[in-house]
Amino acid sequence: MAPAVLIQNLQKRYGTVEAVKDVSFQVEPGEIFGLLGPNGAGKTTTLRALCTLTTPDAGKIEVSGVSVLGNPRVARQKLGYVAQEVALDKVLTGKELLQLQAALYHLPSAVGKQRIETVLDLLNLQEYADKKTGTYSGGLRKRLDLAAGLLHAPDVLVLDEPTVGLDIESRFIVWEFLRKLRASGTTVVITSHYLEEIDALADRVAIIDRGVVIASGTPSQLKDQVGGDRITLRIREFSPIEEAEKAKHLLQALPLVQEVIINSAQGNSLNLVVTPQNDALITIQQALNTAGLPIFGIAQSRPSLDDVYLAATGRTLMDAELAASANRDPKAEKKQNMR
Repeated sequence: MAPAVLIQNLQKRYGTVEAVKDVSFQVEPGEIFGLLGPNGAGKTTTLRALCTLTTPDAGKIEVSGVSVLGNPRVARQKLGYVAQEVALDKVLTGKELLQLQAALYHLPSAVGKQRIETVLDLLNLQEYADKKTGTYSGGLRKRLDLAAGLLHAPDVLVLDEPTVGLDIESRFIVWEFLRKLRASGTTVVITSHYLEEIDALADRVAIIDRGVVIASGTPSQLKDQVGGDRITLRIREFSPIEEAEKAKHLLQALPLVQEVIINSAQGNSLNLVVTPQNDALITIQQALNTAGLPIFGIAQSRPSLDDVYLAATGRTLMDAELAASANRDPKAEKKQNMR
């Protein structure tokens, strides 16, 4: 059986900006596959290339064995795409919008009517179907957008940041819907910078940073590869780099410490990987006290996907988000989105 999605050596440049340098991954039929990374990492560009909305500079893309670049018309029939921004005509009712979508997909009248009823039931939208979409809440708007993406029964549903801006209850509704969709055999490709969302939903994950896949596997595999417990330590609220380096050198000599990374974006805090043991915090505290180094804060936890990202890049996803926000050029973004 052909992969639901196959992407090999994808590259895309916008002027001097290399949005995607070299992205490769494979999605199996009937799984939820997550693309995790900060804004600006290349996730949306990758999805737009997959969904025939932008032409890559190089690479191979297939959907259910169909070449997206060589046969885009057939590939589109196998894809459902739900963009990050919901775009609904406020004067149409939910059902009227779905009828328009059915016409755009050239669905026969009887098939269109049946599919509209199916997706309305699937997303619990029947009671809102005859109300104008301009009256919908953010959660209802997203659910209607999902219904439109599923209307033609695609092999692969592609979702770009599907829960951004939603409240917790609406996010959980979307999560439960995606689990039901997977159980029905539909393949889902989802991008997010929410760690808990990908961890909760995805069967497998590819982490993208600066246009390159830096890690891939199941969430459990990725976290196991990092190894050990995580300890976050602050000598002071904002430590001088010399003091952080002194603490790093001291802690690296302890047998239980596997790795120490100084996180400059968070006040030169220290992120440690340690062999799991009950007295890890006590051992570290005693070593620092003996050296005359204070402790502003310390916490221990099991590995997370953020630890996977930290181990690969030396920064957390939050740090990467903040850096991307600081460097973002609104004019360049607008130009890119228009292409």
